Amino acid sequence: MIQPRSQTSALGYFKWAFIVTALGLLLGVWLGWQSTGTFSGTMTVFFICAVLAVLEISLSFDNAIVNANKLKDMTPVWQHRFLTWGIIIAVFGMRIVFPLLIVVIAANIGPIDAVILAAVRPEEYARIMNDAHLPIAAFGGTFLMMVGLNYFFDQEKDVHWIAWLERKMARFATIKGIEIALVLSVILAFSTLLEAQYVHTFVYASIYGLLTFLVVEVVGGLLDASQQTMSAAAKGGFGAFLYLEVLDASFSFDGVIGAFALTQNLFIIAIGLGIGAMYVRSMTVMLVEKGTLNEYRYLEHGAFYAILILSVVMYFQTLIHIPEVVTGLGGAGLIGLSLWSSIRHNRREEHEEEPNARFRVEA
Repeated sequence: MIQPRSQTSALGYFKWAFIVTALGLLLGVWLGWQSTGTFSGTMTVFFICAVLAVLEISLSFDNAIVNANKLKDMTPVWQHRFLTWGIIIAVFGMRIVFPLLIVVIAANIGPIDAVILAAVRPEEYARIMNDAHLPIAAFGGTFLMMVGLNYFFDQEKDVHWIAWLERKMARFATIKGIEIALVLSVILAFSTLLEAQYVHTFVYASIYGLLTFLVVEVVGGLLDASQQTMSAAAKGGFGAFLYLEVLDASFSFDGVIGAFALTQNLFIIAIGLGIGAMYVRSMTVMLVEKGTLNEYRYLEHGAFYAILILSVVMYFQTLIHIPEVVTGLGGAGLIGLSLWSSIRHNRREEHEEEPNARFRVEA
């Protein structure tokens, strides 16, 4: 496994992210010049690429923390696979193939026609993507809500940030299926707020999101059970990899759909969000190697609270438009608060240990 407490500097982890940023922005400049032929148009494309990258990073702080939480228990082989093949799937699969696949299904056209539509008729392409927003938000919101609740409804969880709430959730974890019951209740509640013609789509997409989470959990459990007889080096493999890929896809829904508010050009979106995805990868590796999750005990809590809020926001986006900047700042703010609480906790422990250390020396 990746060994914690690396001596690599913080900037060292972002070397490849910086390289991809430079190449991506240069590609954005070239694309802007090719598509507009003017300096102002080129700078506009450059600016949009940069804003999309920042948007993706702000939306993905919690993604990086959750990835690191899972990644630290994986074997070196599967860690390497996730950080190579996984990031390729994240960048090209979710930022390019996924939007094309939505158009292929929604418009009932072939993949090549979808690419041509994105290049020649971006307005129509964006309209189809926006029309598909409701089922995507319902699916992704449900999956992420299950991820967040599954973290807090854990009777073995003994570190609590918002103690009065998390202790109750840990106690109620003994009730089987309580997370599913809560999510189904939320689905039913939101379905009553939608117009009648959208209820069927919303409920079905939400159920598929719930089933996807349960299937991933079952597959991961079966793989873990089959690996109990294997050597320690064989554990922490495909099940964790599959979980992280589906999780990353759920995080990506919001950013991909929201990007169309800034530009209708699929290729500009792919550049901007691809740059952001590289920073998520770098943050993930740094969190694992530096042992940050162990050092700052409430950081995971902040990330999972951010996931729960994101899931609810995705549900509300089926009713009203909520700017992605608000979502990103809210998640980053929660993680910042959890980091501040962790630092305060560490300082209190240091102050408590100082008198004991002096007493031992004097004795």
